[in-house]
Amino acid sequence: MLKGRLGAVLFQLIAFVLALGFVSLILISAGASPMEAFNNMFTGSFGSMRKFAEVLVTFVPLLLVTAGLLITFSAGLWNIGVEGQIVLGAITTAGVLRVFVDSTLPPALIITLAILGGMIGGALWASLAGLLKTFGGVNEIFGGLGLNFVSTALTLYLIFGPWKRDGVASMSGTEPFPDHFSLPQVPELRISLWALGIAVVGIVFVYFILQGTYFGLKLKAVGKNFRAAYLLGIPTWQYSMYSFLICGALAGAAGAMQVTAVYHRLIPSISSGYGYLGLMVAMLINYQAIWAVPVALFFAALNIGSIQLPIVMKLDSSLAGVLQGVLVLFVLLMEGARQKFVKKA
Repeated sequence: MLKGRLGAVLFQLIAFVLALGFVSLILISAGASPMEAFNNMFTGSFGSMRKFAEVLVTFVPLLLVTAGLLITFSAGLWNIGVEGQIVLGAITTAGVLRVFVDSTLPPALIITLAILGGMIGGALWASLAGLLKTFGGVNEIFGGLGLNFVSTALTLYLIFGPWKRDGVASMSGTEPFPDHFSLPQVPELRISLWALGIAVVGIVFVYFILQGTYFGLKLKAVGKNFRAAYLLGIPTWQYSMYSFLICGALAGAAGAMQVTAVYHRLIPSISSGYGYLGLMVAMLINYQAIWAVPVALFFAALNIGSIQLPIVMKLDSSLAGVLQGVLVLFVLLMEGARQKFVKKA
C-alpha cells in the first residue's frame, strides 16, 4: 500500500499534520490560541464573498506562475528568475498600454495586445537566464537571481524616471490607466472572471503538455537525465530553452494580470512575491499539474486570511508564510522518508 499513490497521500497528510503542529507550538509559545488563529485565517479567506474574491485575486497570478514553473522543473531547471519574469511581463504590459493610451482602437484589442506583450516580455527575460545557462555556463539559480534584481531596478527607474506621474514621482506607481484598459470585473468585487479564465487555461495547457504530448515526454526525459536524453537524440539545450520561454510567457501573463486586473498601473512591488510563492507550490505538489489548482488556492487563502491575525489577535501576518514554508519542508522530508522506507521494504 505504501508503495502506491495511497501511500504518497498518507505521507503528505502526515506532513500537513506535522506542519500544523509545528505552527501551533509557535502560537502557544507566543501566548496565542492555535484554534483561534486558524479560525481567523479561515474566516478571513472564506467568511464572505468579498473576502473569497480577494483570495481569487491572489490565486490567479500564483496559478499562472506555478504552471510555468512546472515546465522548467520538468526540464530539471530551477527557474528562480521567475520573479523577474513577472515584473518584465508587467513592465511590457504597461508599456503597450501607454503606447495605445490615446488610440481609437477597441479597448478589448488593446488589452489583448498588452497581455500578449506581457507574455513576450516575460519569455524574453526568461530566455536571458536560459542563454546564460546554456552558452555562458551560469547556473540558472544565480543568473535568475541577478536578473530579478535588474528587473526591480528597471521598475523603479521607470516609475521615478520616464513614466513618472506628472509633476511628481511616487512609490504608489505610475499614473493609473483609463478604466476601459482594465479587464472587466465582477460588480462590487475586485476579481476579473477573464483573469481567472486565463489562469485556468494556463494550467490546463501545461497539464496537456506534460501528460499528453511527445514534447512533454522529451522535456521530462531531459530533466531526468540530461546526458542520456542527449545520447538518445533529444536536442537537450533547445528543450531547456523551450522550457524557459514557456515559463517566462506564463509568468509574464501573471504580470499582465497584475496590471490589467489588479493595480491598473505599474507599481514597485508589482510581482507581490508570487514567483517565490509559486516555487513553494510547485515543490509541494511534487511537480504534478493536477494538484496545482487546490494547492495554489490553499496558499492564496493563507495569504489573505493571515491579514486578520494582526487585526484580531495582534499577531504578525507573516505567520502564513511560516506555515507555507514549514509545510513544504515537512512534505519534502516525508517524501524522502517514504522513498527510503519503500526502498528498504
